[in-house]
Amino acid sequence: MKITVSVNLGGFSFNIDEDAYSELKRYLKNLELHFAGEESSSEILSDIESRMSDLFRQKLTGYKQVINISYVNEIITIMGSPEDISNNEGPSRKEKFSTPGPHRMYRDPDRRIIGGVCAGMGAYWDLEPWLIRIIFLALALAGGVGFLIYLILYIVLPEAKTTAQKIEMKGDPVNIHNIKEAVKSEFNTVRKNMKL
Repeated sequence: MKITVSVNLGGFSFNIDEDAYSELKRYLKNLELHFAGEESSSEILSDIESRMSDLFRQKLTGYKQVINISYVNEIITIMGSPEDISNNEGPSRKEKFSTPGPHRMYRDPDRRIIGGVCAGMGAYWDLEPWLIRIIFLALALAGGVGFLIYLILYIVLPEAKTTAQKIEMKGDPVNIHNIKEAVKSEFNTVRKNMKL
């Protein structure tokens, strides 16, 4: 018999074994200490918790409702540890953060002109959005099929709302290093816009 604890992670409630809770608490505390000097530390930690919450929800099924230590260790392996980020030596760091992650197509709200379809497709295929826009415009002028395709894609493609989705859209792995970089970039963009 094991003791389970109820925790709120990324806005979702989870039942977690006591030993898994201790490991998760230790991991989150290490992340908090690692990012303590960052200006945007609360946003980084919030996005990391949201990503962990997504990964835990993928693990749970109708028969498996409690997070155990193996799930926590697996999530920590996926996300990476603060030591991985701090270690600037050797090929291990480069290999760890260069392997591609899941690649999904989303609408890009940050670079959109109308609905973000062209910007999302550009991010997915690593092309400039204006190239995709020219193609849609040419299709629209050559019989109107471009409008129909754009409308269908607007309905079908979800908008990249979270930091994890924006990272997935580019095909990068969703780990603490990439979340940190994405949040810092967004934080700097907001800061620049406020100064204007």
